[in-house]
Amino acid sequence: MTRTLWRDHAWHLIHTEPQPPALHMALDEVLTHEVGAGHRPPTLRIWEWGGPAVVIGRFQSLRNEVDAEAARRHGIEVVRRVSGGGAMFIEPGNTITWSIYAPLSLIKGMSFQEAYAWMDAWTLEALAELGIEAWYQPLNDITSAGGKIAGAAQAHRGGAVLHHVTMAYDIDATKMLQVLRIGREKLSDKGTQSAGKRVDPLRSQTGLARAAIIGHMIATFRHRHGLAEDTLRADELAQAEVLAQEKFSSADWTADVP
Repeated sequence: MTRTLWRDHAWHLIHTEPQPPALHMALDEVLTHEVGAGHRPPTLRIWEWGGPAVVIGRFQSLRNEVDAEAARRHGIEVVRRVSGGGAMFIEPGNTITWSIYAPLSLIKGMSFQEAYAWMDAWTLEALAELGIEAWYQPLNDITSAGGKIAGAAQAHRGGAVLHHVTMAYDIDATKMLQVLRIGREKLSDKGTQSAGKRVDPLRSQTGLARAAIIGHMIATFRHRHGLAEDTLRADELAQAEVLAQEKFSSADWTADVP
């Protein structure tokens, strides 16, 4: 397998209606598999959230990261994703999230750090065009002088790489600190502990509506790499709905690292 470039692939865009958090987790698994198997072209998927959530990384300890009682009190669903990285606090109108599903050839021979930087380069260009001087902060952050803007995570499986990013458009810091155990004493030595990082949302930095920022991100990707409109296939959605119910909504999966 030789390394490929972005323009070697015919990129497709999926941007659908809001969906439940567990279904987003399942779609990542299904679409990564479909791209790896050659059943779908490399794809950029923009997420729309159907409800608030905390998304924890594959190897994080549930009780180290999340105050379960506070999450219940605020009606926040807790889900575990298939990739590593840290916990993300999600509110639908305050968050911009996307996934890239690509053949492993796009990052062949790269270190993890090189692969993150390569997958996020278009994002830095889009932010610069919006007047934000941002940079890649190893291993998986995008940051600016005002603080962290976004966090990324990756997973390699079945011939494909999944790279997803969550950016803070706005943030309810009080609620986030109630739900996430950022900076709290570890309750267990299992799993990966998140570090508290100052977050500077895009709303304050740009003054733009969330939809305008998403539109600009899509336009930048299209200009750099090419992008054709697409939608989820019925079989992809059906597979994801089953996975969402049987795996990603299950207590066994969410508490896999207790």
